[in-house]
Amino acid sequence: MTSPDSPAGRPSSAGPAASGSSLSAGRRTRDLTAAVGGDAVDVLVVGLGATGAGAALDAASRGLSVVAVDAHDLAFGTSRFSSKLVHGGLRYLASGQLDVAHESAVERGVLMERTAPHLVRAQPFVLPLTPLVSHRQSALARVGFRAGDALRLAARTSRATLPAPRRIPSARTRRLAPAVRADGLRGGLLSWDGRLTDDARLVTAVARTAAAHGARILTRVRALELTASGARVRDELTGEEGRIRARAVINASGVWAGGLVDGIRIRPSRGTHLVLRPDSLGPLPAGLHIPVPGETNRFVLVLPQDDGRVYVGLTDEPVDGDVPEVPEAPETDIGFLLDVLCSVLDAPLHRDDVVGAFAGLRPLLDTPADGSGTAPRTADISRRHAVLTSSEGVVTVVGGKLTTYRRMAEDAVDTAVRVRRLPAGPSRTTSLPLVGAAPPQALATLPAPRRLVRRYGTEAPAVHSLGVHDARLGEPVLPGHPVTGAELLWAVRHEGALDESDLLDRRTRIGLVPADRAAALDAVRELLTSVLPRRS
Repeated sequence: MTSPDSPAGRPSSAGPAASGSSLSAGRRTRDLTAAVGGDAVDVLVVGLGATGAGAALDAASRGLSVVAVDAHDLAFGTSRFSSKLVHGGLRYLASGQLDVAHESAVERGVLMERTAPHLVRAQPFVLPLTPLVSHRQSALARVGFRAGDALRLAARTSRATLPAPRRIPSARTRRLAPAVRADGLRGGLLSWDGRLTDDARLVTAVARTAAAHGARILTRVRALELTASGARVRDELTGEEGRIRARAVINASGVWAGGLVDGIRIRPSRGTHLVLRPDSLGPLPAGLHIPVPGETNRFVLVLPQDDGRVYVGLTDEPVDGDVPEVPEAPETDIGFLLDVLCSVLDAPLHRDDVVGAFAGLRPLLDTPADGSGTAPRTADISRRHAVLTSSEGVVTVVGGKLTTYRRMAEDAVDTAVRVRRLPAGPSRTTSLPLVGAAPPQALATLPAPRRLVRRYGTEAPAVHSLGVHDARLGEPVLPGHPVTGAELLWAVRHEGALDESDLLDRRTRIGLVPADRAAALDAVRELLTSVLPRRS
């Protein structure tokens, strides 16, 4: 296979045509025709969330031929419903999972300093020391944040990337979090962690980088049956069925993994977030950590977003029965998050202030009940990932979390290479920048709006130029929301978006607020039909 790497050993940032990373309807048609009924590829990956896209990139960058399929779209499932954080592992350190904590801190550093500095940056958080936070709780939190900084040091992430945690006075706490109640405030604890511009954008970047290395990325292709030698698949756009042959198969379908391979037991856990309008909490220079009453190591997070909205999350509740394609956020979760949030606010919020909510399902590996016959809470189940090989040789990767997707993908491909005896060397992805990546100093000089640079990296000038050359594309799709028609055009031409749901719900996040989605839908459809007569 001819490597698409530039002489510097990284995908070219000259543009998607130069790197071969563009995903479009036309490329999908060509790749699907070649894959179904064609020669056997080295690796078939099922699932195009973060881990599946990561496995496709890991395998393709080792020189293996790869096809990756998903029944829906890139980041359709859990990977678009996270807190948009790249955690350093503090929670896992507190629960004694030292290996998981260290792994998280290492992978955070990889994303922030090597592979995706355009998509991940440092986010400050304040834990306000209100009367509800005892002095003992405050002391424990300070110890925890110092331990988290030790994790940063052990992972060799620079201090310039993640500043040191510290205690701050009440006046500084109020400047960083003006909505917090001043009465009884004893100051705050300031800490830092990694924050994604958008989790779905990370998955898109990983998938496109895999495509740049030769992987065939096929959305709307459902795996109906898996064997060690491939899969029977159906094109969800046409209904046609066929077979993709492969020397190794990796099942990375998350909470749906057990439906494709016998013996895989998943215990899904629901994580719910609220969506608030920009004016609900006023200016938020920092996020918030709000302790959950009665819990020693759980917090509700307040997460300001680049589009002005604010996310508040998250819950950790078991889900029984059939796994829905798109889980709903129940009123019990919404009420819980509002109650915890209002415990620190000067002016309380009400149910009407919640303009949207979303829920993701964590694909936790089922854990046997203890001696009392009681299964552990999903909040207490380890976030370690597992790579399992079926009796006939299908490799399944489950568990884990978004932060460690790269390591999960590496372990899955390592197993497939070993079990199926594929001719491949070690993983390269710790030092392989994703599409759009560049050092922060280079990103700062790009001739494009800062918001676009944070979403597209080195491709931001090309996205921006679309709106410069066509005034219609330079206008916001929705009044009061920053996304422009140029971004939608780019998503169709280069990011594999096929319809309005891809555009509204994953390439942008307009759809997280139902009223905004409805208001933007006609404009998006008009753009798809008039500005984009040919989607190839």
